[in-house]
Amino acid sequence: MNMFAKNEANSVEEYLLLVPEERKKEINFLHDFIQKAVPKLKVYYASNMIGYGSLFYLDTKKQKKEWPIISLANQKNYISIYVCTIIEDKAAIEKYKKDFGKLSKGVTCIRFKSIEEINLDTLKQVLKVAEKKPGIAGARIVDK
Repeated sequence: MNMFAKNEANSVEEYLLLVPEERKKEINFLHDFIQKAVPKLKVYYASNMIGYGSLFYLDTKKQKKEWPIISLANQKNYISIYVCTIIEDKAAIEKYKKDFGKLSKGVTCIRFKSIEEINLDTLKQVLKVAEKKPGIAGARIVDK
């Protein structure tokens, strides 16, 4: 099952234009919020999401891969923010899960239907940690 909302975008601008009307306000708010929280991270279109900053890691075949440090995605049934950072050997989302609010969380992502479900202060704090210390649990991070 593909959880991503169908999107034919090839750029961040196109992605934002193609977000359904009922989600545009929240996606645009979050896009601006992330850019203000971590202004040094380059914004780009990445794998059907908006990416912020890049990290490089070795995959299981020892091939170097690029991945966003932070990404924002419009899914079919919710919005997701993915954050790749490790704090004390845990993904930041796990460390701060009690502070995020009552929303669905994965190891590196938070999922929500409405922006009111998110504690924005906690989100900002986690984004800033990711900017300074990107990482993926179980992956070997390498230089560009």
